[in-house]
Amino acid sequence: MDTLAPFLVLVQLAGALVRLPETAAVGSGGSRSCSFPAVYNFGDSNSDTGGASAALSEVTAPNGETFFGHPSGRSCDGRLIIDFIAETLKLPYLNPYLDSLGMNFRHGANFATGGSSIRPGGYSPFHLGIQIAQFLQFKARTTALYIQFQQKNQELINRLPRPREFSEALYTFDIGQNDLAYGFQHMTEKRVRASVPDILMQFSQAVHQLYEEGARFFWIHNTGPLGCLPYSVIYDPSKPTNLDESGCVAPQNEMAREFNKQLKDTVLRLRKQLPAAVFTYVDVYSAKYALVSEAKHLGFVDPTSFCCGSFYGYHINCGKRKVVNGTLYGSPCNDPSRHVSWDGIHYTEAANRWIANRILNGSYYDPPVPIEGACRARK
Repeated sequence: MDTLAPFLVLVQLAGALVRLPETAAVGSGGSRSCSFPAVYNFGDSNSDTGGASAALSEVTAPNGETFFGHPSGRSCDGRLIIDFIAETLKLPYLNPYLDSLGMNFRHGANFATGGSSIRPGGYSPFHLGIQIAQFLQFKARTTALYIQFQQKNQELINRLPRPREFSEALYTFDIGQNDLAYGFQHMTEKRVRASVPDILMQFSQAVHQLYEEGARFFWIHNTGPLGCLPYSVIYDPSKPTNLDESGCVAPQNEMAREFNKQLKDTVLRLRKQLPAAVFTYVDVYSAKYALVSEAKHLGFVDPTSFCCGSFYGYHINCGKRKVVNGTLYGSPCNDPSRHVSWDGIHYTEAANRWIANRILNGSYYDPPVPIEGACRARK
């Protein structure tokens, strides 16, 4: 791989000039790798690096034990997919916007919070509309601070994003799972299905808001196989008749696939409506379902088991322990790396790494380019 001096590229997409992020290298095929200066992430606990822990309820040990050696705000024993994205882009791990202590936002910020949904009224108050509002405030305030202190306080400036880089950053989304999960708990399957168009309309509105603020590069995960989460399997009232060949709750996965079909259609419309933007649609569902289906062949234990907490007989969240009738519930397993599920809802670092390795090379993308080429992905 030949290294080039960084430079800016202007390309024309649908008649509009788009400023691409700095380009750092040329591969054997001659295509340049994008060098995104920052990532701004929106989502739920699948990509929350500490927002919910700072604002709602602290994420305690043994979360974080595998990689960080201590709780890191993530509902996981280690890294999330968003962390592997940051590593691949050679950027620092994203700091949560909601954590005010010692944060550095020079290369982006994470607005995701555990329990969040696209629409209001779910598990968390920090739905996507709130996350977008937080970003707009973040962008306005950090820009004002940068202009005010760029010649006066270098220490502060080193922790702030550069105003011009908001249009060069990558905007990532991993959200929608809780809209379906909350719906299945509070509505009929028919009503959940009927809610999907409105959910995605609000998602589309959020993207339009970011676009109006200068965002041009969008990385959108579809939702995973909700019915394969051990929590879903345990609490499904109609099992085993509802389980598919991989042991997942079939109606929930069918709904996730329908959501993803409509999400992909939404992305196609956004490409036409916002011709100066570049969209990458990432089929996380297929990667996660492949992992669950092949778990035992890949060296994992039964994917319906999990490492931390308990839903069997007594509901005890990861990080809590309780003795019931002489039995201790809630102790973590000895080897999280052999589990797909960390706590019955969230994936282990080992699972996240496996999924990230599959999606980051472009195998599950539309268009099929690796993340390093996401600034030039064609429609």
